[in-house]
Amino acid sequence: MSDKHLYQLLEELPQSGVTVTVLNALDYIVPGSWQNITNFEQMIRATTGEEDQAVIQAIGEKAVELYSDPSRGYQRAVWVYQMVDSVDKVAGAAALANKLANKWSFGFLERFTPKADNAQAVDAALKFAAELATFCLINGIPGDSVGDFAASLLDNSKEDIMRIAAWLAIDCVIPFGPDAIGRMIDGVQKIQSGELANNSLFQGLQRFLPGGSIDDQRRLVQTNLEASSGFLSNFISSRGLQQQDLLQRVRHYVDIADDKLDYVGAILDMATNYYEHTGIQTTTRRVIAHAYASL
Repeated sequence: MSDKHLYQLLEELPQSGVTVTVLNALDYIVPGSWQNITNFEQMIRATTGEEDQAVIQAIGEKAVELYSDPSRGYQRAVWVYQMVDSVDKVAGAAALANKLANKWSFGFLERFTPKADNAQAVDAALKFAAELATFCLINGIPGDSVGDFAASLLDNSKEDIMRIAAWLAIDCVIPFGPDAIGRMIDGVQKIQSGELANNSLFQGLQRFLPGGSIDDQRRLVQTNLEASSGFLSNFISSRGLQQQDLLQRVRHYVDIADDKLDYVGAILDMATNYYEHTGIQTTTRRVIAHAYASL
């Protein structure tokens, strides 16, 4: 776990760069939902609507206290968000990218080969299981509260809906097309316990997934997808998410020459940390809301 205070994590988030560029490119999916707030006081104002400086100060102090309490799940949730983006990265991908005009170029990754389709599908499913884990940690409820998590998706807004939109675009629709949810469920059904046990993302997430065996945890990952499949499939269709359209929109900001969609999805996933970025913003907003309610 990081020993940094919550406000430090938030204020260290970039205001520009490849992750912010890609999120802005995908903002059309959930227009106006996400603001790249990286200032703690600004987040307090945006979350609570408070303008009184003394009240804002009290909220900030209480939020720092709540986040620092190890009995709560806030620090663990941030760790999960960070872990998801740290696993299976191309070493130094974002740092090596060269900014050309207003675009980011990834030509140096031309020899990169993405994982096989089924492995990519399982990784995407595990990312969604991480969403379940962080929801449960932040809300202090059991880690298998699939029904509560699925119901919460209908009320998602701001950073949460932006993260789901980015995940669906980058990890799901671009590599797999509009039937991405079915491909992920099928991938989780097919993966063997030994293969799953060796998956780096699963290894990081495993302690946050209830279950007495790897097979139990695999079924939880599958059940989580199945319970939310209606919402996710409707989101894809109602927002008109299509592979070529997403590729063209991202290419307006990001220079990726290859047309292989599994390659493009993998590169965008590995060269951004959208999960950590929006996850820290989510956690900050939730802690602030908790602090405000407890004053």
